[in-house]
Amino acid sequence: MITKLNTLDAKRVANDIKNFKVQGANQIALYILEFLKQYVTKNGFDSKFFQIINILENARPTAVVLHNCLESIRKNKTLTNINDLISLLNISHKKNIDAKLIIKNKSTIMTYCHSGEAMSLIKELAKQKKISVYACITEPLEQGLRTVKDLKKSKIAVTLIGDNAAGLFMKDTDMVIVGADALRKEGVVNKIGTSLLAFAAHQNKKPFYVVANSWKIDKRKIFEIEERSPTEINKKLTYRIKDTVIRNPAFDITPWKFISYVVMENGVFRPSHVLMKLK
Repeated sequence: MITKLNTLDAKRVANDIKNFKVQGANQIALYILEFLKQYVTKNGFDSKFFQIINILENARPTAVVLHNCLESIRKNKTLTNINDLISLLNISHKKNIDAKLIIKNKSTIMTYCHSGEAMSLIKELAKQKKISVYACITEPLEQGLRTVKDLKKSKIAVTLIGDNAAGLFMKDTDMVIVGADALRKEGVVNKIGTSLLAFAAHQNKKPFYVVANSWKIDKRKIFEIEERSPTEINKKLTYRIKDTVIRNPAFDITPWKFISYVVMENGVFRPSHVLMKLK
C-alpha cells in the first residue's frame, strides 16, 4: 500500500530549505517541484494541495523562481505542467557560453556564496581557458566552503578568502561572477554581502557578472528580504552577546548601476535588457 504524503511531509521539506539542507534558487524550486510531483502522483490535486504549496512557498519568501513555478501550477494544475517545469529549470541551469564573450585575456575570477548557476558558468569557462578563483567564505553560514569543495572536485584552482578581504584581493581579480535569487527593478537580489562585493568591483573597474535565468525575473509588488535567526551570528562569536539586538538578513539588493552583465540561458546581456523584461 502506498503511503500518502501530507502536510507534515510538506513541513519537513520546508524545514530542509529553512535549514539550508537545500540551497540555491533553482535547486530549491526543483526540490519542491519533485516533492509536489510525488504528492500529486499519490494524492492527486486534493483539498490540501494549495495549503501545501503555501507552506512550501513561505519557506523562502525571497525565492522568485519558486514563486513563479508555483504561480504557474496555480494557473495550470496538471502533473504535465509540473514535469515541464522540472525540465525547463534543468535546461535553464546549464550555461554553455563561449568563453570569448566573457574572459578574453582574463583568467582570475572572484565569486561569492554557492550558486549552482555561477558554478555551471565557471566550470564551462574552465573547459575553454585556464582560470583561477577567489571564493569568499560568505558569513555567517560559510557557504563559500561549498564553492571551494565544488571547484576542487572539478580541478579548478581556488583560493578561499575572508569576506572582509574581498576589497584587498579585488585588484588581483579580473572579474566577479555571482548568482542571483531574483532580478528586480531595484536591482539583483542575492546573498547578503553581494552588494559590497559589487561596490568594490565598481571602484576597481572590474566587470561584475550575474548568472541567472528568466525564471528569476521578479515582478512581485510585495517583496520581503528574509531575516534569519540571530543565533547564526551569535554562535560564531568568541563569546555570546546578551541583551543586544542582532539583525541577520539573508539577502541584499545590488543596484543595476553596479552590474556589468547578466548571463542568462540564451546569452550575455546588459542590465538594460533585463530591465526591459521587468516593465
